[in-house]
Amino acid sequence: MKTVVFESVSKIYRTRYYQVVALEDINLEIERGEFIAVMGPSGSGKSTMLNLIGCLDKPTEGEIYIKGTPISGLRDHELTDLRRNTIGFVFQQFNLIPTLSALENIELPMIFRKAEAEERKKRAERLLEIVGLEDVADRKPVEMSGGQQQRVAIARALANNPEILLCDEPTGNLDSKTGEQVMEILSRLREEGVTVVLVTHDESLKRYAERVVRLRDGRIVDVSSVST
Repeated sequence: MKTVVFESVSKIYRTRYYQVVALEDINLEIERGEFIAVMGPSGSGKSTMLNLIGCLDKPTEGEIYIKGTPISGLRDHELTDLRRNTIGFVFQQFNLIPTLSALENIELPMIFRKAEAEERKKRAERLLEIVGLEDVADRKPVEMSGGQQQRVAIARALANNPEILLCDEPTGNLDSKTGEQVMEILSRLREEGVTVVLVTHDESLKRYAERVVRLRDGRIVDVSSVST
């Protein structure tokens, strides 16, 4: 089963006076455990595509299937459940809660899932090990570097063991060396079976992907495999 399928998907934003076609007639299949880079200029539809995969929005036309489930007919609480149980998000802005420690930030999604306190703590500690940050468990975001904050954000995105990880310019606020460390973590996750969808302007990052999907004016203009 494909992890993500777009079938003739369009997303149109309408107001009283005009409409904006953010995506037009998108057809795309993403395999389980695949690493996809979505690239294109500003306004090409990259973030809209990510929002649709993340069940933050629904298509205006066509259908999107997440693990075989069509999302157009889902109610809000069903979309919330699908996001919580299947999808993790990593953004350019780290979006950590400033009053919480690294460990507490990672535990937060598990609290929403109503996991037991002991389970949450063990899982959060294990995720800090995975991203190499066991020593910052008690630090608040202001006490961490940008790279450390982004790695904590990745750990938080993995809290509920998602099958799909959506990354929107995750290295945009990082220096090149730290950005490479973040991308290596994402590559290891893909090797472990997590489907990674990366939105980026940075051409150097496409080497981490298996395929590159290029958008322009809301349409796919090219899908190509990345040579290794």
